[in-house]
Amino acid sequence: MGFLDNSGDIILDVVLTDHGRKALSKGDGTFKITKFALGDEEIDYSLYNSTHSSGSSYYDLEILQTPILESFTDNAASMKTKLVTYENLELLFLPILELNELQSSNRRYATPNTFVVAVDRFTEGTDEQTITTGSIGYNGENIRDGVIFGESMEYGTTIMIDQGLDTTQISTKSTIDEDLLETSYTIQIDNRFGSIVNKNGEQLELSYIDDDNIAYYIVSTADENDAVSTISNLTNANESPIAGPRGSRLEFKIKASLDLQTSSFLFERLGGTSQLANKGGNNSDVNHIDSIVRISGMNTGYSLDLPVRFVKLQ
Repeated sequence: MGFLDNSGDIILDVVLTDHGRKALSKGDGTFKITKFALGDEEIDYSLYNSTHSSGSSYYDLEILQTPILESFTDNAASMKTKLVTYENLELLFLPILELNELQSSNRRYATPNTFVVAVDRFTEGTDEQTITTGSIGYNGENIRDGVIFGESMEYGTTIMIDQGLDTTQISTKSTIDEDLLETSYTIQIDNRFGSIVNKNGEQLELSYIDDDNIAYYIVSTADENDAVSTISNLTNANESPIAGPRGSRLEFKIKASLDLQTSSFLFERLGGTSQLANKGGNNSDVNHIDSIVRISGMNTGYSLDLPVRFVKLQ
């Protein structure tokens, strides 16, 4: 949805996303719009000028005159941030999502500063028949930080994200406002590359795949998959990067797609080549594909993009 004109009468241009049109095309009466979200992607609030020589009526003039994009149907590119409304006018802080890397088993790979998904057992170093010193899943005999075992789902890194108020002005022992607590999350991933599993390697239920091959997984504290849990009882600084009251925690792993496990076609078409440290203490040549996994809170709309690199030994 977008404003076509904001200089006089307000005219709204509303379109369905590609996924919405697909749902509508079924023609079975199940398509109903029950919720909508508002966003302000085009607005640069730094244009607010409280020192304007003409007075307060002109402080926000440049913002009000900002051209607004027409609505477009690509749901993968629109509405990256959403506006929210809170009835409590005494709120001083809003919650965020923050990557928890306090434990070595939850850290990104140091270089290239991303989560690395080893797409097959040969790359992981768990293939009993062809274990080599060239595999990248181990640093000597130890599991290497930042590597997700994308085929076996044994060991390896778990992605952990905490939610809460990141401020020292409120005690970690305080309870987060119910309106600010995230109990459900949406996880988006390119379906060609992988799927989302819980910390134990069990497949999470897929909600849908849009026309851009983006898979959506919706998880909540009500599920029995252990993906989302409340962490309001965590009060020690070394348990969470959230400095104030804690809300919830999302934990998951990424399972490599069958196409990446068994073929190099997508690597050759969409990726590149690089080197990673191997089990033997040297470097191994790998094919890689860089992608993004997006996590969004269903309640607050706060989103976090995580860089992910899928790798396969050459």
